[in-house]
Amino acid sequence: MGDLYGLHLSTNASATTAYNAGLRKVLLVQSGAEHDLADAVRADPGFALGHAGLALLGHEYGARVDVPAALAAAAATARRGTDRERSQLAAIAAHIRGDRAGTIQAHLREYPRDALMLSVAVPTIAFAGVTEVPQEAWALVEGLAPAYGDDWWYTGLLAFVRQEQERWDEAAHLADRALAEEPASGHAVHARTHVYYETGDHAAGLAWLDGWIGRRVPQAHHGAHFCWHAALHELALDDADAMRRRYRCQLAPPRVTGMRALVDSASLLWRAELAEMWDGPLPVDAVLDAVDPAVLARPRTAFAAWHAAVALAAAGDAAGLGRLARYAATGPAEVFPTVVAPLVTGLRAYVEGRYDAAATLLLSIRSSSVSLGGSAAQREVLEDTLLQALVAAGRLDEARRLLVKRLDRRPSRRDLRMLQPVSVG
Repeated sequence: MGDLYGLHLSTNASATTAYNAGLRKVLLVQSGAEHDLADAVRADPGFALGHAGLALLGHEYGARVDVPAALAAAAATARRGTDRERSQLAAIAAHIRGDRAGTIQAHLREYPRDALMLSVAVPTIAFAGVTEVPQEAWALVEGLAPAYGDDWWYTGLLAFVRQEQERWDEAAHLADRALAEEPASGHAVHARTHVYYETGDHAAGLAWLDGWIGRRVPQAHHGAHFCWHAALHELALDDADAMRRRYRCQLAPPRVTGMRALVDSASLLWRAELAEMWDGPLPVDAVLDAVDPAVLARPRTAFAAWHAAVALAAAGDAAGLGRLARYAATGPAEVFPTVVAPLVTGLRAYVEGRYDAAATLLLSIRSSSVSLGGSAAQREVLEDTLLQALVAAGRLDEARRLLVKRLDRRPSRRDLRMLQPVSVG
Protein backbone atom coordinates (compact mmCIF):
# COMPACT_ATOMS: atom_id res chain seq x y z
CA MET A 1 0.00 0.00 0.00
CA GLY A 2 1.37 3.42 -0.88
CA ASP A 3 0.54 7.12 -0.73
CA LEU A 4 0.16 9.40 -3.74
CA TYR A 5 3.96 9.61 -4.13
CA GLY A 6 4.70 5.92 -3.72
CA LEU A 7 5.67 5.98 -0.04
CA HIS A 8 4.67 2.85 1.86
CA LEU A 9 1.67 3.01 4.18
CA SER A 10 1.37 0.34 6.88
CA THR A 11 -2.38 -0.09 6.72
CA ASN A 12 -5.21 -1.71 4.79
CA ALA A 13 -6.70 -0.80 1.44
CA SER A 14 -9.69 1.11 2.84
CA ALA A 15 -7.54 3.25 5.13
CA THR A 16 -5.07 3.88 2.30
CA THR A 17 -7.85 5.11 0.01
CA ALA A 18 -9.20 7.46 2.67
CA TYR A 19 -5.74 8.73 3.64
CA ASN A 20 -4.85 9.48 0.02
CA ALA A 21 -8.14 11.32 -0.46
CA GLY A 22 -7.20 13.54 2.47
CA LEU A 23 -3.63 14.00 1.26
CA ARG A 24 -4.91 15.00 -2.17
CA LYS A 25 -7.14 17.66 -0.60
CA VAL A 26 -4.19 19.05 1.36
CA LEU A 27 -2.10 19.24 -1.83
CA LEU A 28 -4.95 20.87 -3.76
CA VAL A 29 -5.52 23.30 -0.85
CA GLN A 30 -9.08 22.04 -0.49
CA SER A 31 -11.12 21.75 2.68
CA GLY A 32 -12.30 18.55 4.37
CA ALA A 33 -9.06 16.56 4.58
CA GLU A 34 -9.66 15.91 8.28
CA HIS A 35 -12.83 13.96 7.44
CA ASP A 36 -10.92 11.66 5.12
CA LEU A 37 -8.23 11.07 7.74
CA ALA A 38 -10.92 10.33 10.32
CA ASP A 39 -12.30 7.75 7.88
CA ALA A 40 -8.79 6.29 7.57
CA VAL A 41 -8.39 5.69 11.30
CA ARG A 42 -11.92 4.30 11.54
CA ALA A 43 -10.96 1.83 8.80
CA ASP A 44 -7.76 1.00 10.70
CA PRO A 45 -7.47 2.25 14.31
CA GLY A 46 -3.84 1.12 14.28
CA PHE A 47 -2.86 3.40 11.36
CA ALA A 48 -0.32 5.72 12.98
CA LEU A 49 0.03 8.17 10.07
CA GLY A 50 -3.73 8.65 10.00
CA HIS A 51 -3.71 9.71 13.66
CA ALA A 52 -0.66 11.92 13.14
CA GLY A 53 -2.24 13.59 10.11
CA LEU A 54 -5.33 14.40 12.17
CA ALA A 55 -3.15 15.94 14.87
CA LEU A 56 -1.35 18.02 12.25
CA LEU A 57 -4.59 19.37 10.76
CA GLY A 58 -5.95 20.12 14.19
CA HIS A 59 -2.79 22.07 15.00
CA GLU A 60 -2.38 23.89 11.67
CA TYR A 61 -5.92 24.24 10.35
CA GLY A 62 -7.86 24.46 13.59
CA ALA A 63 -9.79 21.34 12.57
CA ARG A 64 -11.98 19.85 15.30
CA VAL A 65 -9.43 17.33 16.47
CA ASP A 66 -8.21 16.45 19.97
CA VAL A 67 -4.57 17.06 19.05
CA PRO A 68 -2.93 15.50 22.18
CA ALA A 69 -5.17 12.43 21.89
CA ALA A 70 -4.40 12.05 18.17
CA LEU A 71 -0.66 12.35 18.87
CA ALA A 72 -0.91 9.79 21.64
CA ALA A 73 -2.76 7.38 19.33
CA ALA A 74 -0.05 7.85 16.70
CA ALA A 75 2.70 7.14 19.22
CA ALA A 76 0.90 4.08 20.55
CA THR A 77 0.64 2.56 17.08
CA ALA A 78 3.99 3.71 15.65
CA ARG A 79 5.74 0.38 16.18
CA ARG A 80 3.81 -1.16 13.28
CA GLY A 81 5.17 1.37 10.79
CA THR A 82 8.33 1.58 8.71
CA ASP A 83 11.35 3.73 9.50
CA ARG A 84 9.99 6.33 7.08
CA GLU A 85 6.62 6.41 8.80
CA ARG A 86 8.20 6.71 12.24
CA SER A 87 10.37 9.54 10.94
CA GLN A 88 7.26 11.36 9.70
CA LEU A 89 5.53 10.81 13.04
CA ALA A 90 8.53 12.29 14.85
CA ALA A 91 8.59 15.27 12.49
CA ILE A 92 4.89 15.98 13.02
CA ALA A 93 5.16 15.65 16.79
CA ALA A 94 8.21 17.93 16.88
CA HIS A 95 6.44 20.49 14.71
CA ILE A 96 3.41 20.56 16.97
CA ARG A 97 5.71 21.00 19.99
CA GLY A 98 7.25 24.05 18.31
CA ASP A 99 10.35 22.76 16.49
CA ARG A 100 10.49 25.37 13.71
CA ALA A 101 12.60 23.54 11.17
CA GLY A 102 15.20 20.98 12.14
CA THR A 103 13.23 17.74 12.40
CA ILE A 104 11.13 18.29 9.27
CA GLN A 105 14.13 19.29 7.19
CA ALA A 106 16.10 16.27 8.38
CA HIS A 107 13.14 14.06 7.49
CA LEU A 108 12.90 15.56 4.00
CA ARG A 109 16.59 14.96 3.37
CA GLU A 110 15.94 11.25 3.88
CA TYR A 111 12.48 11.13 2.29
CA PRO A 112 12.21 13.96 -0.25
CA ARG A 113 8.96 12.64 -1.77
CA ASP A 114 7.04 13.12 1.46
CA ALA A 115 4.78 15.77 -0.07
CA LEU A 116 2.78 16.27 3.13
CA MET A 117 5.86 17.25 5.12
CA LEU A 118 7.17 19.46 2.32
CA SER A 119 3.78 21.20 2.39
CA VAL A 120 4.15 21.79 6.12
CA ALA A 121 7.68 23.12 5.69
CA VAL A 122 6.89 25.89 3.20
CA PRO A 123 4.93 29.02 4.20
CA THR A 124 1.96 29.18 1.82
CA ILE A 125 -1.80 29.57 1.95
CA ALA A 126 -1.94 25.95 3.19
CA PHE A 127 0.58 25.95 6.08
CA ALA A 128 2.46 28.48 8.16
CA GLY A 129 5.82 26.90 7.31
CA VAL A 130 8.82 26.19 9.50
CA THR A 131 11.27 28.91 8.45
CA GLU A 132 11.32 32.63 9.16
CA VAL A 133 13.77 33.45 6.36
CA PRO A 134 12.07 33.19 2.93
CA GLN A 135 15.31 32.19 1.20
CA GLU A 136 15.49 29.05 3.35
CA ALA A 137 12.06 27.91 2.18
CA TRP A 138 12.95 28.72 -1.42
CA ALA A 139 16.15 26.68 -1.21
CA LEU A 140 14.27 23.76 0.32
CA VAL A 141 11.74 23.65 -2.53
CA GLU A 142 14.32 24.17 -5.26
CA GLY A 143 16.60 21.49 -3.83
CA LEU A 144 13.87 18.86 -4.08
CA ALA A 145 13.22 19.35 -7.80
CA PRO A 146 14.89 16.03 -8.80
CA ALA A 147 12.48 14.13 -6.55
CA TYR A 148 9.35 15.51 -8.23
CA GLY A 149 10.17 16.25 -11.86
CA ASP A 150 7.13 17.60 -13.72
CA ASP A 151 4.64 16.73 -10.98
CA TRP A 152 1.73 19.21 -11.03
CA TRP A 153 1.67 19.80 -7.27
CA TYR A 154 5.40 20.47 -7.05
CA THR A 155 5.22 22.70 -10.13
CA GLY A 156 2.51 24.81 -8.47
CA LEU A 157 4.54 25.05 -5.27
CA LEU A 158 7.60 26.11 -7.26
CA ALA A 159 5.46 28.72 -9.06
CA PHE A 160 4.62 30.23 -5.68
CA VAL A 161 8.32 30.38 -4.82
CA ARG A 162 9.11 32.08 -8.13
CA GLN A 163 6.51 34.80 -7.57
CA GLU A 164 7.97 35.47 -4.12
CA GLN A 165 11.32 35.89 -5.88
CA GLU A 166 9.62 38.37 -8.26
CA ARG A 167 10.40 36.14 -11.22
CA TRP A 168 6.98 36.86 -12.66
CA ASP A 169 7.29 35.27 -16.11
CA GLU A 170 8.64 32.02 -14.70
CA ALA A 171 5.97 31.96 -12.01
CA ALA A 172 3.20 32.47 -14.56
CA HIS A 173 4.59 29.77 -16.85
CA LEU A 174 4.88 27.24 -14.02
CA ALA A 175 1.43 28.07 -12.66
CA ASP A 176 -0.16 27.73 -16.09
CA ARG A 177 1.59 24.40 -16.62
CA ALA A 178 0.37 23.05 -13.28
CA LEU A 179 -3.18 24.26 -13.91
CA ALA A 180 -3.23 22.67 -17.36
CA GLU A 181 -2.67 19.30 -15.67
CA GLU A 182 -4.72 19.95 -12.52
CA PRO A 183 -7.17 22.87 -12.80
CA ALA A 184 -8.00 22.65 -9.09
CA SER A 185 -4.40 23.24 -7.95
CA GLY A 186 -4.61 25.79 -5.13
CA HIS A 187 -0.90 26.60 -5.06
CA ALA A 188 -0.79 27.22 -8.80
CA VAL A 189 -3.83 29.49 -8.81
CA HIS A 190 -2.46 31.36 -5.78
CA ALA A 191 0.84 31.93 -7.56
CA ARG A 192 -0.92 33.06 -10.74
CA THR A 193 -3.08 35.43 -8.72
CA HIS A 194 -0.01 37.08 -7.22
CA VAL A 195 1.54 37.47 -10.66
CA TYR A 196 -1.53 39.23 -12.01
CA TYR A 197 -1.57 41.60 -9.04
CA GLU A 198 2.13 42.37 -8.79
CA THR A 199 2.42 43.07 -12.53
CA GLY A 200 -0.60 45.39 -12.46
CA ASP A 201 -2.75 43.31 -14.81
CA HIS A 202 -5.80 44.04 -12.67
CA ALA A 203 -8.71 43.76 -15.11
CA ALA A 204 -7.50 40.47 -16.60
CA GLY A 205 -6.49 39.15 -13.19
CA LEU A 206 -9.88 39.95 -11.70
CA ALA A 207 -11.77 38.28 -14.56
CA TRP A 208 -9.55 35.18 -14.38
CA LEU A 209 -9.77 34.93 -10.61
CA ASP A 210 -13.53 35.43 -10.49
CA GLY A 211 -13.91 32.52 -12.89
CA TRP A 212 -11.82 30.30 -10.62
CA ILE A 213 -13.64 31.49 -7.50
CA GLY A 214 -16.97 30.53 -9.05
CA ARG A 215 -15.73 27.06 -9.91
CA ARG A 216 -13.42 26.18 -7.04
CA VAL A 217 -13.83 28.32 -3.93
CA PRO A 218 -16.71 26.21 -2.51
CA GLN A 219 -14.17 23.37 -2.13
CA ALA A 220 -11.14 25.50 -1.30
CA HIS A 221 -9.40 25.60 2.05
CA HIS A 222 -9.10 29.29 2.99
CA GLY A 223 -11.36 30.16 0.05
CA ALA A 224 -11.90 33.64 1.49
CA HIS A 225 -8.26 34.42 0.75
CA PHE A 226 -8.87 34.13 -2.99
CA CYS A 227 -11.86 36.47 -2.61
CA TRP A 228 -9.57 38.91 -0.77
CA HIS A 229 -7.18 38.80 -3.72
CA ALA A 230 -10.04 39.67 -6.06
CA ALA A 231 -10.94 42.60 -3.79
CA LEU A 232 -7.35 43.88 -4.06
CA HIS A 233 -7.79 44.09 -7.82
CA GLU A 234 -11.01 46.06 -7.29
CA LEU A 235 -9.19 48.43 -4.94
CA ALA A 236 -6.44 48.95 -7.50
CA LEU A 237 -9.06 49.58 -10.19
CA ASP A 238 -10.65 52.16 -7.85
CA ASP A 239 -13.96 50.30 -8.04
CA ALA A 240 -15.34 50.97 -4.57
CA ASP A 241 -18.82 49.58 -5.30
CA ALA A 242 -17.45 46.23 -6.48
CA MET A 243 -15.06 45.97 -3.55
CA ARG A 244 -17.81 46.71 -1.02
CA ARG A 245 -20.15 44.17 -2.64
CA ARG A 246 -17.44 41.52 -2.50
CA TYR A 247 -16.75 42.23 1.14
CA ARG A 248 -20.41 41.95 2.09
CA CYS A 249 -21.03 38.80 0.02
CA GLN A 250 -17.76 36.91 0.45
CA LEU A 251 -15.69 38.30 3.32
CA ALA A 252 -18.02 39.56 6.05
CA PRO A 253 -18.69 37.44 9.15
CA PRO A 254 -20.26 34.99 9.74
CA ARG A 255 -19.18 33.74 6.31
CA VAL A 256 -15.56 34.30 7.39
CA THR A 257 -14.38 33.84 10.99
CA GLY A 258 -11.25 33.28 13.04
CA MET A 259 -7.81 33.99 11.60
CA ARG A 260 -9.18 34.35 8.07
CA ALA A 261 -11.41 37.18 9.28
CA LEU A 262 -8.43 38.84 10.94
CA VAL A 263 -6.05 38.37 8.00
CA ASP A 264 -8.41 39.02 5.08
CA SER A 265 -11.57 40.78 6.24
CA ALA A 266 -10.07 43.26 8.71
CA SER A 267 -7.13 44.18 6.50
CA LEU A 268 -9.43 44.81 3.53
CA LEU A 269 -11.60 47.13 5.63
CA TRP A 270 -8.54 49.11 6.74
CA ARG A 271 -7.30 49.41 3.14
CA ALA A 272 -10.74 50.62 2.09
CA GLU A 273 -10.74 53.21 4.87
CA LEU A 274 -7.27 54.45 3.93
CA ALA A 275 -8.28 54.72 0.27
CA GLU A 276 -11.54 56.51 1.19
CA MET A 277 -13.50 53.76 -0.53
CA TRP A 278 -15.90 52.78 2.24
CA ASP A 279 -19.31 54.37 2.64
CA GLY A 280 -20.06 54.99 6.30
CA PRO A 281 -18.56 53.42 9.43
CA LEU A 282 -16.37 50.38 8.94
CA PRO A 283 -18.19 47.19 10.04
CA VAL A 284 -15.09 46.04 11.87
CA ASP A 285 -16.74 45.21 15.20
CA ALA A 286 -18.31 42.12 13.62
CA VAL A 287 -14.87 41.04 12.47
CA LEU A 288 -13.33 41.48 15.92
CA ASP A 289 -16.21 39.51 17.44
CA ALA A 290 -15.37 36.66 15.04
CA VAL A 291 -11.75 36.48 16.22
CA ASP A 292 -10.37 34.74 19.31
CA PRO A 293 -9.67 37.59 21.81
CA ALA A 294 -6.36 35.93 22.72
CA VAL A 295 -5.10 36.47 19.17
CA LEU A 296 -5.74 40.21 19.51
CA ALA A 297 -4.15 40.44 22.96
CA ARG A 298 -1.29 37.91 22.94
CA PRO A 299 -0.64 36.68 19.38
CA ARG A 300 1.89 33.86 19.13
CA THR A 301 3.42 34.86 15.79
CA ALA A 302 4.52 38.13 14.23
CA PHE A 303 2.14 37.47 11.34
CA ALA A 304 -0.84 37.26 13.69
CA ALA A 305 0.44 40.25 15.69
CA TRP A 306 0.65 42.73 12.86
CA HIS A 307 -2.73 41.66 11.51
CA ALA A 308 -4.17 42.11 15.00
CA ALA A 309 -2.69 45.62 15.00
CA VAL A 310 -4.29 46.42 11.64
CA ALA A 311 -7.67 45.17 12.90
CA LEU A 312 -7.42 47.28 16.05
CA ALA A 313 -6.46 50.30 13.94
CA ALA A 314 -9.52 49.73 11.76
CA ALA A 315 -11.60 49.75 14.95
CA GLY A 316 -9.91 52.96 16.12
CA ASP A 317 -8.91 51.15 19.32
CA ALA A 318 -5.90 53.14 20.54
CA ALA A 319 -6.08 51.53 23.97
CA GLY A 320 -6.02 48.04 22.47
CA LEU A 321 -3.04 49.01 20.33
CA GLY A 322 -1.29 50.29 23.44
CA ARG A 323 -1.80 46.96 25.20
CA LEU A 324 -0.60 45.06 22.14
CA ALA A 325 2.50 47.26 21.89
CA ARG A 326 3.38 46.55 25.53
CA TYR A 327 2.99 42.82 24.92
CA ALA A 328 5.11 43.02 21.76
CA ALA A 329 7.91 44.84 23.60
CA THR A 330 8.69 41.57 25.41
CA GLY A 331 7.08 39.17 22.95
CA PRO A 332 7.86 35.51 22.27
CA ALA A 333 10.41 36.08 19.48
CA GLU A 334 13.07 38.64 18.59
CA VAL A 335 10.94 40.14 15.85
CA PHE A 336 8.35 41.28 18.40
CA PRO A 337 10.36 44.00 20.20
CA THR A 338 12.40 44.97 17.14
CA VAL A 339 9.68 45.16 14.45
CA VAL A 340 6.20 44.41 15.79
CA ALA A 341 6.35 46.84 18.71
CA PRO A 342 7.30 49.92 16.65
CA LEU A 343 4.76 48.93 14.00
CA VAL A 344 1.96 48.71 16.57
CA THR A 345 3.08 51.97 18.16
CA GLY A 346 3.04 53.59 14.73
CA LEU A 347 -0.50 52.42 14.09
CA ARG A 348 -1.55 53.74 17.48
CA ALA A 349 -0.03 57.11 16.63
CA TYR A 350 -1.99 57.12 13.37
CA VAL A 351 -5.27 56.34 15.14
CA GLU A 352 -4.56 59.14 17.62
CA GLY A 353 -3.89 61.62 14.82
CA ARG A 354 -0.14 61.89 15.48
CA TYR A 355 0.66 61.41 11.82
CA ASP A 356 4.27 62.57 11.79
CA ALA A 357 5.16 60.12 14.57
CA ALA A 358 3.20 57.38 12.78
CA ALA A 359 5.08 57.98 9.52
CA THR A 360 8.45 57.97 11.26
CA LEU A 361 7.75 54.72 13.08
CA LEU A 362 6.39 52.95 10.02
CA LEU A 363 9.36 54.11 7.97
CA SER A 364 11.70 52.70 10.61
CA ILE A 365 10.50 49.13 10.05
CA ARG A 366 10.12 49.15 6.24
CA SER A 367 13.41 47.41 5.51
CA SER A 368 12.72 44.68 8.07
CA SER A 369 9.02 44.18 7.38
CA VAL A 370 9.63 40.89 5.54
CA SER A 371 10.37 39.36 8.96
CA LEU A 372 6.72 39.92 9.85
CA GLY A 373 5.70 37.08 7.55
CA GLY A 374 3.06 36.99 4.85
CA SER A 375 3.30 38.02 1.23
CA ALA A 376 4.27 41.37 -0.25
CA ALA A 377 0.61 41.87 -1.17
CA GLN A 378 -0.39 41.37 2.45
CA ARG A 379 2.31 43.63 3.89
CA GLU A 380 1.33 46.34 1.40
CA VAL A 381 -1.37 47.49 3.84
CA LEU A 382 1.43 48.83 6.03
CA GLU A 383 2.77 50.86 3.11
CA ASP A 384 -0.76 52.13 2.45
CA THR A 385 -0.90 53.34 6.06
CA LEU A 386 2.52 54.94 5.74
CA LEU A 387 1.41 56.82 2.62
CA GLN A 388 -1.63 58.28 4.35
CA ALA A 389 0.43 59.19 7.41
CA LEU A 390 2.95 61.04 5.24
CA VAL A 391 0.18 62.95 3.48
CA ALA A 392 -1.61 63.83 6.73
CA ALA A 393 1.71 64.95 8.26
CA GLY A 394 2.37 67.26 5.30
CA ARG A 395 5.38 65.21 4.19
CA LEU A 396 4.20 65.37 0.59
CA ASP A 397 7.57 64.95 -1.12
CA GLU A 398 8.08 61.62 0.64
CA ALA A 399 4.54 60.50 -0.16
CA ARG A 400 4.96 61.44 -3.80
CA ARG A 401 8.25 59.56 -4.13
CA LEU A 402 6.71 56.45 -2.60
CA LEU A 403 3.66 56.60 -4.88
CA VAL A 404 5.74 57.20 -8.00
CA LYS A 405 7.92 54.23 -7.13
CA ARG A 406 4.83 52.05 -6.73
CA LEU A 407 3.36 53.23 -10.01
CA ASP A 408 6.64 52.60 -11.82
CA ARG A 409 6.45 49.02 -10.61
CA ARG A 410 2.72 48.41 -11.05
CA PRO A 411 -0.14 50.44 -12.59
CA SER A 412 -3.02 51.30 -10.28
CA ARG A 413 -5.94 53.69 -10.78
CA ARG A 414 -6.20 54.13 -7.03
CA ASP A 415 -2.55 55.14 -6.74
CA LEU A 416 -2.97 57.57 -9.63
CA ARG A 417 -5.88 59.16 -7.79
CA MET A 418 -3.82 59.38 -4.61
CA LEU A 419 -0.91 60.94 -6.52
CA GLN A 420 -2.90 63.96 -7.73
CA PRO A 421 -3.18 65.89 -4.44
CA VAL A 422 0.51 65.38 -3.56
CA SER A 423 1.88 66.35 -6.98
CA VAL A 424 3.38 69.78 -7.48
CA GLY A 425 1.57 71.93 -10.00
